[in-house]
Amino acid sequence: MWVYEKKLLYPVEVKECNPKLARYIAEQYGGADGELAAALRYMNQRYTVPDKVIGVLNDIATEEFSHLEMLATMIYKLTKDATPEQLEEAGLGAHYVNHGHALFYENAGGVPFTTTYIQAKGDPIADLYEDIAAEEKARATYQWIINVSDDAWINDSLKFLRERENVHSLRFREAVEILKDERDRKKIF
Repeated sequence: MWVYEKKLLYPVEVKECNPKLARYIAEQYGGADGELAAALRYMNQRYTVPDKVIGVLNDIATEEFSHLEMLATMIYKLTKDATPEQLEEAGLGAHYVNHGHALFYENAGGVPFTTTYIQAKGDPIADLYEDIAAEEKARATYQWIINVSDDAWINDSLKFLRERENVHSLRFREAVEILKDERDRKKIF
């Protein structure tokens, strides 16, 4: 199903250790509106949507996994040289005690990822509206992270990710219209 290229979708440049920024970015790594939840949600939902829009869910889910890889790279690079004291000061002391410098799917508050973040109703239009909302929430979260970041290099990558959320939202909106047209079309038996 996938062909993996050993490169990031978009470059991630990190110039200095910044565990506090890494903590904020973790919201998109393992939070409710983050990339892991989105990728799993869309992969799951693709089984209960009409054939006409399966590809949209599959394509976007695949891209969300590449976003997850970018975020993991950011978090790793921002924390790999951090001392335990720097991690503690950034609010990552508990993370360090549990995981060292390893990545772990959790939000900015340290709450572990849970599958309750993954929504699926089984009604294609309801699910697509949920997906639109998820993309808009992710876009807003990226903007808020950019607002608190003073790292131009990281912000460049975050802006790329934020703009991809806009594209995904538009593609889901198009999929809703396709399904509405199909639903409202006169059927002759």
